Amino acid sequence: MFSNYFSNFAIDFEKNKNYFNTIMDLTGRIIAILQAQSGVSARTGNAWMSQEYVLEVPGTYPRKMVFRIFGEDRIKQFNIQAGEELTVQFDIDAHEWQGRWFNEIRAFNVIRGQVAQAVPAATPFPPQQAAAAPQTNAAPFPPAQEAPAGGDENSADDLPF
Repeated sequence: MFSNYFSNFAIDFEKNKNYFNTIMDLTGRIIAILQAQSGVSARTGNAWMSQEYVLEVPGTYPRKMVFRIFGEDRIKQFNIQAGEELTVQFDIDAHEWQGRWFNEIRAFNVIRGQVAQAVPAATPFPPQQAAAAPQTNAAPFPPAQEAPAGGDENSADDLPF
């Protein structure tokens, strides 16, 4: 009996191993803490509580993500403060309501002390290394645009495509 149960679990795990191995996370700064929501479940009669936070991911074009923490115990355990830098591990799910679909991002872990790795900006070779830089005969990207034959620069058909 138990061997059959575990073999079925192993088969299900193998089918869904990408789900089990994927952890999504983002590192950034908390820029907003939204009002906590609470209520009583109509189905079970148990009290519930959730709170949403806004995380801003740094970069040239900063991105923001709203995520939810469900459960009063987790809200108190994570104790997230505005302005705090942290990594949020989360799961994404969607639900349908009145013919429309909505995404929900639920955090299941918060890690403090990990800073996002910045993407280094492209910098030219320093002058002392310019002579040692490898020389290539590659064309510049994007390729230089040639002026249209027989037309002036303000013509309507000078589109690059």
